[in-house]
Amino acid sequence: MPFNLPNSLTWLRIWLIPLFVAVFYLPDGWVPSHAINLTATLLFALAALTDWLDGWLARRLNQTSAFGAFLDPVADKLMVAAALIVLVDLDRASVDVALIIIGREIAISALREWMAKVGRSSNVAVSFIGKLKTTAQMLAILLLLYHDPIGAWQWTPIVGRWLLYLAAFLTLWSMFHYLRMAWKVLKNEPAS
Repeated sequence: MPFNLPNSLTWLRIWLIPLFVAVFYLPDGWVPSHAINLTATLLFALAALTDWLDGWLARRLNQTSAFGAFLDPVADKLMVAAALIVLVDLDRASVDVALIIIGREIAISALREWMAKVGRSSNVAVSFIGKLKTTAQMLAILLLLYHDPIGAWQWTPIVGRWLLYLAAFLTLWSMFHYLRMAWKVLKNEPAS
């Protein structure tokens, strides 16, 4: 397990998850609700930034590793799943949307692992629709975590919910895209 800057940033993202979650469960009255929303949003934004930065640094510094390639998507999925569970608990996101997004992440991770095992990981490489899904999902989560008005703009939770519905739609679309790309391999692979 190589310890380098990109892997350290990935570990930081994982360590931020319990801190981000704990902010919402501080005893009542310790911190004003707006400060809680802002702190959690900033922690999630920092974690999302490390997601981009660790990949960029790994390529830039030529510090890519098999361990980093494994840990990075795990950290991403843990971060998103934790945020969605908190948002459902706070009644800022619906259970069905959270289940669609988390379920898809599990299914596609398993599909990618299997495709890598049979030497066909390029069939399920990240697509444009997957990147679009991630963008909508991250924006939605940030808005729903913040939840408060931004200046005179009162639409934060409404836009956040609509973006999360869009992310759920794109989640299903991208899942079907990846399954379609893998189908030829899946149907020709002998059962073991």
